[in-house]
Amino acid sequence: MRKVLLMLIFAALVSKEAVSAKDHTVGGSSGWDESTDFSSWASGETFKVGDKLVFKYSTMHSVVELGDESAYKSCGIESAVDSMKGGNSVVKLDKPGTRYFACGIMGHCDQGMKVKIKIVSASSTPSSSSTPSSSSSSSTPASTSTADQILHPLSSSIFMAVLVVFSMFFTML
Repeated sequence: MRKVLLMLIFAALVSKEAVSAKDHTVGGSSGWDESTDFSSWASGETFKVGDKLVFKYSTMHSVVELGDESAYKSCGIESAVDSMKGGNSVVKLDKPGTRYFACGIMGHCDQGMKVKIKIVSASSTPSSSSTPSSSSSSSTPASTSTADQILHPLSSSIFMAVLVVFSMFFTML
């Protein structure tokens, strides 16, 4: 009986994490291309541990992950720690910190095709920051932000209900 109880607790915890994770399409509706202002796009997003970055791009581009800010600033793609091709690449954000991405095609990074992603712990709440600066490129906020606002309290409520049921079960033993 205890094994079943532990499995149910584990399932509740896992489903809480799964509900709060989010997929971020890099560049919004414009995707991963030269015309997108990635700094503005990233400043309007909150990246949490467990979220995923989804890079959608043509075969004229690639995605490289750079190891540090110095490589990011200088577009040092020759020192990339990872390289992706194929038009649809997904990167899981597995720990807090900063990660750096650029296009691996010669000259594209220098033209601004790079992005810095600041990842916070999954339990962090977004800070109120200033509105991203306007730019000539179209940058669309992720359409799931409203869903996140609804699902996060819902998942907390479900989690609390599961805990109440378990505490009732233990008092009956």
